[in-house]
Order: sequence, then C-alpha cells, then structure tokens
Amino acid sequence: MSAIIVCPLDSIAEMAVRHRATEMVSLVAKGQDFHRPGVIRADRHLKLAMNDIAFAGTGDLVAPSEDHVGELIDFVKTWDQSAPLIIHCWMGVSRSPAAAIIAALALHPDQDEIVLANRLRQVAPHATPNTRLIEFGDHALHREGRLIAAIKAIGRGAETDGRASFMLPLSP
Repeated sequence: MSAIIVCPLDSIAEMAVRHRATEMVSLVAKGQDFHRPGVIRADRHLKLAMNDIAFAGTGDLVAPSEDHVGELIDFVKTWDQSAPLIIHCWMGVSRSPAAAIIAALALHPDQDEIVLANRLRQVAPHATPNTRLIEFGDHALHREGRLIAAIKAIGRGAETDGRASFMLPLSP
C-alpha cells in the first residue's frame, strides 16, 4: 500500500533514505534554503513557497493559495506510488499534514473525509492542518465543505516539539 511520509524539514534526509523515497513536496517559506536529499529526484521535487499562516495580507509573508493547492494536486496525480512520497514543512505540524490530506483525497476521491481525518489523528496526534490549505483543497476537490468540517471535527493537535514524523496511508 502506498503512503505519504510527513515530517519536519530536519528529518527529510533520514526519512527519504529509510523509506527509499524518490519524490518530495516541500512547503516552506519563500527563500528558505535547504539541501534536497540526494535520493530525491530533482525533477520529482515540488517546492511550494508559503508561510504557515491562515490569512493573506500578513506583511511580507506568503499565504497558501489556490495555485499552491492546484500545483500540489497536479504533482501528486503524477506520482507513480512505487515508493512513499515525502511531504514536509518546517515542523511537520500544519502545512504538510494539510497537504497530505489533500493528496490522499486527490488520489482516492472515494474516501470519506471524516474517516480520513480520523486516520490522520490516529497516526499524528500532533497534527493541526493549516486551515487555509484545507479550505482551498476542499474547493479544488469539490468536497462541498465536508473536508473543512472533518478537519474542524478532529480539532487542534497535541503539543509537540516538532520532531514527530508519521506515515499516512493513502486509503484505509
């Protein structure tokens, strides 16, 4: 079964090597520099420049946008699923869990949003998906508010030190 590995930036190399991943999505602030692990193919590394904020117009910060979500969906639909996909952000708590949920629904649209949100909570008690990404994902995937409601229902995640990586199965 294919899965998505969600992790903080400082764990991408370890997770890529351990799980033999060759594809990755990075959701990090514009201009944030880091080294792509050598096992991740350059042509299969999607970089989405955004800050972890819920509202646009917050100074120089870049809010998640519909375009970011569209790029994410297009990218994951070309993932061959022969190895896990890594999705990371700075801490692995907000942007990357939101992106993982959107990716799972894009690839398996027949899933129930509540079941998927509960699966996320089970594997990642600390996850608090970015609400702006979830709203755009709900719209892009034609979920009619069900994804927003499901994520709201699981509530804020537990406190974490930002070192908790997890694997989200694409389907039950």
